[in-house]
Amino acid sequence: MASVELIGLTKAYPTPEGVLTILRDLTLTIKAGEAVAVTGPSGCGKSTLLSMLGVLEEPSGGSLRLFGEDPYRLDETARAFFRNARIGFVFQDHHLLPQCTVEENVLIPKLAAGRVVEQDVVRARGLLEQVGLSSRLMHRPGRLSGGERQRVALCRAVINSPDLLLADEPTGNLDPATADEVGDLLLRLVADGGTTLVCVTHSESLADRFPRRLRLRDGGVVDSHAAVEDA
Repeated sequence: MASVELIGLTKAYPTPEGVLTILRDLTLTIKAGEAVAVTGPSGCGKSTLLSMLGVLEEPSGGSLRLFGEDPYRLDETARAFFRNARIGFVFQDHHLLPQCTVEENVLIPKLAAGRVVEQDVVRARGLLEQVGLSSRLMHRPGRLSGGERQRVALCRAVINSPDLLLADEPTGNLDPATADEVGDLLLRLVADGGTTLVCVTHSESLADRFPRRLRLRDGGVVDSHAAVEDA
């Protein structure tokens, strides 16, 4: 089954000089449970693609289906519920709430859905134990290192066991050793949950860890692995 299906997807923006097309006639399928790295030069549309997959920015044309459903046909309330329940996000900047503890930050998607029950707390603590932060539950983000804050962000992103996890430069602000550690955790957490992962990165080291790599070029996608096999 496909998690992501794009057919002829286009994204364009009006500018004073005319229409600026970022993505053009993009066609792509990502299977459920796949881990895919997306690379390409700055400005090629990687983050724009991630925003559309995250149901944050509507396509200009073509079709987008996630888990067999077009989320852009939903009203705003249903779209927000769909996003929170089925999609997780990891950003270059961790975006943790400084006034909340580590445990509370991980539980934020549960709070957004309505309420937190005991099994949610158990899951949050289990995830934090997996990433080596069980002793930091009551600490606030200001007392954590950059790598520790990003590990908390990873746990928050998977607390709802999302069908799709989107990561935008998740190791971009980390030193090489910490980046390797966070990259390993990212891949392990999604593999354990059977989640589909799409990760935008400039890091060749991180991209090389993924079983499938895509490169954005000229508004479209080149499947790097397929290109090598065809050569």
